[in-house]
Amino acid sequence: MDDIRGLILAAGQGTRMKSDILKVLHPVMGRPMISLVVDALVSAGISRPGVVVGFQEDRVREVLGDEVEYAVQGEQLGTGHAVMQAAHLLEGYRDVLILYGDVPLVTSQLLGDLVRRHRLGGASATLLTAEVDDPVGLGRVVRKGGELVAIVEESDASPAEAAITEINTAIACFKVDALLDCLPRLEADNAQGEYYLPDVFPMLLEEGLTVETIRAPQAGPVLGINTRSGLAEANGIMRRRILEDIMESGVTVMDPGTTWIDAGVEVGRDTVILPNTILQGDCVVGSNCRIGPNAHILESHLGDDVNLWHSVVEHSRIGNSVTVGPYAHLRPGNDLGNGVKVGNFAELKNTRLGEGCKVPHHSYVGDAEVGSGVNFGAGVVTVNYDGWQKHMTVVDDGAFIGCNSNLLAPVTVGENAFVGAGSTVDSDVPAGALGIGRARMVVKPGWVEAKRGKSSGGRVFGKDEEDGD
Repeated sequence: MDDIRGLILAAGQGTRMKSDILKVLHPVMGRPMISLVVDALVSAGISRPGVVVGFQEDRVREVLGDEVEYAVQGEQLGTGHAVMQAAHLLEGYRDVLILYGDVPLVTSQLLGDLVRRHRLGGASATLLTAEVDDPVGLGRVVRKGGELVAIVEESDASPAEAAITEINTAIACFKVDALLDCLPRLEADNAQGEYYLPDVFPMLLEEGLTVETIRAPQAGPVLGINTRSGLAEANGIMRRRILEDIMESGVTVMDPGTTWIDAGVEVGRDTVILPNTILQGDCVVGSNCRIGPNAHILESHLGDDVNLWHSVVEHSRIGNSVTVGPYAHLRPGNDLGNGVKVGNFAELKNTRLGEGCKVPHHSYVGDAEVGSGVNFGAGVVTVNYDGWQKHMTVVDDGAFIGCNSNLLAPVTVGENAFVGAGSTVDSDVPAGALGIGRARMVVKPGWVEAKRGKSSGGRVFGKDEEDGD
């Protein structure tokens, strides 16, 4: 459909959201709602749509970048005025599909159906309508003898018109030449003092041109989001769509009611998602994984055969056959090789673990480059911060770090080296060496009995009983 332009109106603030954030930038399942509208257009075959911006223009441009073209509506004087500002974007196109940036649930199939109906009917305009139980706040579709005669905004509607339940979804196709001919003749003689795009329809009818309508099968996907409760409803609908698509692709979701997977997340075949699992942002999960229960994964990529439960993973990359959890926290910047095990209450940050490494329990590994086959005993800490700046720890292949050891960065533990349990390592340990950095233990046989013999008056370890050694 190279000869049709998609045009998204997104200049208004959306005051009913009661937000400092532009309405169309509020996320639905992890994506700004205007991004989902762009996706629907592109999936329908309408590439590089135009977007009319105004309020928080810079933020919209930051989100959409150069995947769209822009027109600016500096003063918001209605939908007709918005399209006037985008007239230059319509040059060279046969038709234009106009919709708003606050309809994130609209599907590419519905948009494609609208375009096909428009073109097969040879209409100058084709409007998408919907039947609703409660039309409050929406424009009414006024018909006579079944034919469209006008679109009336609620503020301008008579009592009889206000009772109509067929509403204008504000999604419509126009022949560009017919639309551009009508726009200069719009008038702002209404309660809002604005130029309404729907006023184009009666103009076309008065000129004897054809205006078609097509009714959406369901109203929900084509209604704009105007309130926080509407945003919550949209998230619920989109969440169910995403989960259904994922399950259809061969993924088991044990409890859809407690599972949240953002739009765009990829999950491989035969992976099992257990209850209370959240996958947010740019996430990829491989095949045959077991994720959850109680897993939260943010902006991370996981390989195949990963087992991750009761844990949080942020901005990290995890290889194949990796085990994480329970109760582990992978902070941003980690890269875990194949076969790595990260266990109970372990915390990692900005760390690369080579193949087969083990960080089983109660350890902190931060700002570290770790080779393959390294074992960290319980309670190992890389001391990466000196109070002013962070430093790197390097542990080479095959090294063994004993329990409750502190590695004072910057420090290197060489290949196949050992660090004795309880050590504080403040200098490099060469390859194949044993590094021990702890106070020498002293054993004093009979010390307890001797102390008891010295006790008097219930005092056992008073000042006068101190050992003089």
